[in-house]
Amino acid sequence: MTTLQPGESPAARLSERHRAAVMEDVAELAGVSAMTVSRVLNTPQKVRPETRARVLAAVRELDYRPNSAARVLVTGRSGVLGVVSFDTTLYGPASTLYGIEQAARENDYLVSIASLPALNRRSIEEGVDRLRSQSVDGIIIVAPHESAAEGLRHLPPGLPVVDVGGGDDLPVPVAAVDQQAGAARATRHLLSLGHRTVWHLSGPPNWIDSSGRVAGWRSALEAEGREVPEPLVGDWSAHSGYEIGKRLARGREITAMFVANDHMAMGLLRALRESGRRVPEDVSVVGFDDVPESAYFWPPLTTVRQNFGEVGRRAFQLLLDRIGGTEGDARRLVEPELVVRESTGMSP
Repeated sequence: MTTLQPGESPAARLSERHRAAVMEDVAELAGVSAMTVSRVLNTPQKVRPETRARVLAAVRELDYRPNSAARVLVTGRSGVLGVVSFDTTLYGPASTLYGIEQAARENDYLVSIASLPALNRRSIEEGVDRLRSQSVDGIIIVAPHESAAEGLRHLPPGLPVVDVGGGDDLPVPVAAVDQQAGAARATRHLLSLGHRTVWHLSGPPNWIDSSGRVAGWRSALEAEGREVPEPLVGDWSAHSGYEIGKRLARGREITAMFVANDHMAMGLLRALRESGRRVPEDVSVVGFDDVPESAYFWPPLTTVRQNFGEVGRRAFQLLLDRIGGTEGDARRLVEPELVVRESTGMSP
């Protein structure tokens, strides 16, 4: 390697030679050894802050990209996490994925995603195999569907895996929002306003989130000795909320409705309005998720807010524990928050 000439930029020299920077270039610019550069990139806590800052500045100036294969050989880790998810635009799963990516980015990890066409054992196993071929350090699985549980029971031994949003009986650690607590909180809020009982518009029954919300709603009513109506079943879409709302509007016995997500609640609000039923004067409505638009529904929607960023952080930490050989908690739950707006009021 030749010595820099006076006034010569390291980046300019590399550009002239059409060559990507290597670790020795970073070491020369920072005035340290190549071993020190390796420590900064792989075990930064072992390097003095001022030296670490100098090396990182050189990395940025030279646009240095570490060799991932070399990193695996040195540390035994790739710095890449795998995420098995499914192809969906639903707010909850999409926001969960974003929360995981944010937590990984804050901790200098990259994320590789295997998007599944279906939620079943075969798809889960294929997604896991695809990520293992990329030498990921561990895998987070986002598959809040009961049919995916079977795939989690047949994972390769020794593979660090964490599930997001799964049920109680999975063989891997789980990070999730406490769906039952959120649903119970929404139901108790409506009962506190004097409503005799609370009806429920649920999501599809084979979704774990949907089952948890039904269980929380039911337990809150039973604890108060109230009638438990048969749940109405939607498909998470605003259209299903609208169609069910048109049927409900024909009767007058319903004064309070807990809806399993905000999009179905939006459809329900429109159907009630078209039928002449006022919200909240005639019917109070609570949703679930707190999508960004829910504060701008008419009326603004009372709903249960899920902290997807915190779910992502807890899932990431669980996975780091598993990668490091620590068992830790088997299940980490995030408490949801009830956000009260104008769609709920006293019973008529």
